[in-house]
Amino acid sequence: MNRPTATALIVAAGRGTRAGGEIPKQWQMLDGRPVAARAVAAFDGRVDAVIVVIHPDDRARAEAALPGVTLVDGGATRAASVAAGLARVETERVLIHDAARPGVTRAVIDAVLAALDTHDGAAPALAVTDALWRGGATVEGLADRAGLHRAQTPQGFRTEAIRAAHAASDELAADDVEVALRAGLTVAIVPGDEANMKITGPDDLARATKGTGMDIRVGNGFDVHRFGPGDHVMLCGVAVPHARGLQGHSDADVGLHTVTDAIYGALAEGDIGRHFPPSDPQWKGAESHVFLRHSVELAGGRGYAVGNVDATLICEAPKIGPHADAMRARMAEIMGVEIGRVSVKATTTERLGFAGRGEGIACLATVTLVRT
Repeated sequence: MNRPTATALIVAAGRGTRAGGEIPKQWQMLDGRPVAARAVAAFDGRVDAVIVVIHPDDRARAEAALPGVTLVDGGATRAASVAAGLARVETERVLIHDAARPGVTRAVIDAVLAALDTHDGAAPALAVTDALWRGGATVEGLADRAGLHRAQTPQGFRTEAIRAAHAASDELAADDVEVALRAGLTVAIVPGDEANMKITGPDDLARATKGTGMDIRVGNGFDVHRFGPGDHVMLCGVAVPHARGLQGHSDADVGLHTVTDAIYGALAEGDIGRHFPPSDPQWKGAESHVFLRHSVELAGGRGYAVGNVDATLICEAPKIGPHADAMRARMAEIMGVEIGRVSVKATTTERLGFAGRGEGIACLATVTLVRT
């Protein structure tokens, strides 16, 4: 950003009882991550510092969910919590955001920052487009919606100005814009986003989950095994007759190893060696379907299913084509997916390199994981 530095001040000290659940809404899970963690992540690359104001009872939970983030104990009211956070801000500008708005977009954040170039404050909002009624059990009248907006966060300010405004405020306020207006600050309205909804009631978490969109991960794998003595090679779970075998600590199935590594990669879980160290004698000669099944089960435990697998075996011999469908079927069986989600193909290196010289077989694989 070609602007003075800014801090994101995330307010997460409330109890969130209206949302239901055993813990405050900001620490409940949203597509595998705490709501507050998603709100914090939205500011990556947009600000130079992040401060999260928490309830003292939530410190252990916050430290686990937000490693490396500055945590500040909040007060009895939202205003007190904001003031506590502002006391720790060292940048010229501050963006005050509700942890219960995990869907804030980078476009909204950037618009607020840009507006601070010419205004004391700036905040996103959505124009009211629905008709407004007054009444209780029955409609008693209409209200003019012209000029009305639904307020959102982050609400951005020049730090010293909003800090002074909070220090001078002795009344309850709906948000920081109200505090700023009482102090005579000008606050620009920038376009909000429907995705930037606030989680308040029990149904909002489900709505927010739908708003996060499809969660897809992609991983790739690459492995090589050299030839040695033997009368067959294990490739993608199938024993293929050959004048030599592949060498390795396990059964040296270069295809299954590569796909397994691709799944671990999509999960940011390292490689086979991390989960099945070759220094451990119990894995000597192990059948590689054990590794692949473990990676799939690990993905399932994280809420992901295999979307598709594309594996390319690189060798001059043996010929892969006659066995490709059997390999697809075996891998599909191991992973618990339909065969139409598994591709196995082969290529040569035109007799170049170790594969071209017939010294071994390599494999390249790409895997997609989709959150279920």
